[in-house]
Amino acid sequence: MAGFKFATVGVLYAVLLAFAIILVWKKYADADNTVEKEAGAAAALYHISSGLESNEASALKTALTAYLRSAVSNEWPAMEGGGESKKTHTALEALYNAVSMSAKSQGSSPIASEIFRQIDDLTQARRARLEAAEGAVPGVVWAVLLVGAVLTISFTFFFGTINLRAQMLMTALLSVLIFSALLVVVVLDRPFSGTVKVGPNAITEVIADHADP
Repeated sequence: MAGFKFATVGVLYAVLLAFAIILVWKKYADADNTVEKEAGAAAALYHISSGLESNEASALKTALTAYLRSAVSNEWPAMEGGGESKKTHTALEALYNAVSMSAKSQGSSPIASEIFRQIDDLTQARRARLEAAEGAVPGVVWAVLLVGAVLTISFTFFFGTINLRAQMLMTALLSVLIFSALLVVVVLDRPFSGTVKVGPNAITEVIADHADP
């Protein structure tokens, strides 16, 4: 009976743990794609600005560069705590002002429409990035995961073996396996903090390729 119950508990806990790992891994991958999308929109804005007048193009590039640099230097550290940077928000507003000024001279031209589309993509990517900085696993799931780990390991003590060392070794290996899986969930739960995190490499590459020194 103990073996049957242990198998049931093990399967239920394994399903829950696998679900948590898949959830945080998907969020981590989505966060990485979001940063790539934001960088892609910024690179497109740099290229499109070449179709504007020199003064308007310079103002747009300056505002865009200021926003990207603020995102790297201010917002990434803020996202480690699940927050956002007010300086980066202000820089984004300045970018919108520069875009509005350039759009007035362009009227309803295709260039103006494309600029607005790209800055909209950039803004949506930033919002998705900020949301991804928060934890994906709810508190109640964390409680069930921890309690389930304790119960699963505790069930091993209902089985007796002649060789006590073998039983202790099996219990230790099971404990290591469970807590290793929990460690994966902890590390990936917040994609922009911890030892394994999404960095601003895509954005820094755009700055290096297009921004004025």
